[in-house]
Amino acid sequence: METRGRKKLTGVVFSDLGQAGSFMSLDWVQKTLQEKLGFSPYPATLNLRLSSEEEVALWKEIQNEMESLDLPPSAPAFCSARLFRVGIEGPRGGVGARLIGAVLVPQVNDYPPNKIEVIAPLRLKDNLGIRDGDRLTLEFLG
Repeated sequence: METRGRKKLTGVVFSDLGQAGSFMSLDWVQKTLQEKLGFSPYPATLNLRLSSEEEVALWKEIQNEMESLDLPPSAPAFCSARLFRVGIEGPRGGVGARLIGAVLVPQVNDYPPNKIEVIAPLRLKDNLGIRDGDRLTLEFLG
């Protein structure tokens, strides 16, 4: 969906393998993200799954056209990533339901095209009162 030049995607919250937590806890990751985004992210990602071909196509368009920040690896054992700034809209709307965060896109082969990993300065599930199966909307901030 496009709103006045801004692009929005809505995905379904789901739990994955839990591997992002150890990566997000690394000192160099925290330091680099603080420098690039202006906040220290909660040491995990919130996973969203896009449900339609249209949403996946829009996600590809966003990745190709919108400005992103690079997260270079600190060592060859790690992959690089791209970061996209987002506004996170809680499922219930209202005051305080919008948070600032980022989407972290690992630059690896075979990364699922319908998966989005969201980072924020706090644990999103707790602070937005969401759980697996809920829908969450991201507004990409170019």
